[in-house]
Amino acid sequence: MTGSEETLSFRLAYVPGVTPTKWVRIWNERLPGIPLELVATPPAEAYDVLRDGGADAGFVRLPADRTFFSAIPLYTETTVVVVPKDHLFTAADEVSTEDLADEVVLHPLDDTLGWERPPGQPAFERPATTADAIELVAAGIGLLVVPQSLARLYHRKDLKYRTLTDAPQSQVALAWPEERTTDQVEDFIGIVRGRTVNSTRGRTQPEAKAQPQTKNAGKSGARQKPAATGKSGKAAGKGPKGPRSRSGAGAAKGARRGKPRRRS
Repeated sequence: MTGSEETLSFRLAYVPGVTPTKWVRIWNERLPGIPLELVATPPAEAYDVLRDGGADAGFVRLPADRTFFSAIPLYTETTVVVVPKDHLFTAADEVSTEDLADEVVLHPLDDTLGWERPPGQPAFERPATTADAIELVAAGIGLLVVPQSLARLYHRKDLKYRTLTDAPQSQVALAWPEERTTDQVEDFIGIVRGRTVNSTRGRTQPEAKAQPQTKNAGKSGARQKPAATGKSGKAAGKGPKGPRSRSGAGAAKGARRGKPRRRS
């Protein structure tokens, strides 16, 4: 391979809680000649990875800086509260932020919900990561409010989670630097949007050139051939009041057609 030859590849970043398996499988089926590399990224660093060229596109959590990134919102996650398995909240299917008023609610530094202060009572200090906060919940230090995907990711047998009805929600999106919208990025956009293998797969296709209209194409544009005329200028085969009789010019004016009837 010469120095000018370069193997095409596609690097896809993703934050914890996002499972890109389905889209990666479709990519490998459609574009087996272009390897896809997954880049696991902490939530707080996802946009920096994309900005610095560490990945071509990524599954991130909104909001995104729309002056630099393009983003396609994909889905909004349910918000849950993670509690010890013997906690009172496990008796209900869902709880509200008001129910957390007397509880210690942990607020990790990599919080993905974007609120300045969660409900309930603050802990003595903020955990560095969501994973650290999960350990503190298991130790009985407090509760944790997260997107449901993170509760599943860090699932433990000694913990449960319940839907939190009135909390902020996290929205997952596909994002990439707008100025670096490559063919591979367009291909992946097509996959995420659900386009089939026979579709444009997200790439912008050139407009088809208009075909020149043939001389006789279409009913409105077809030119009718004029009828042949005789010396008098009238259309051949037609008299003043319609078609000429097939019986010839010498036929009696009032002659009857058909076989004559026999008299009885």
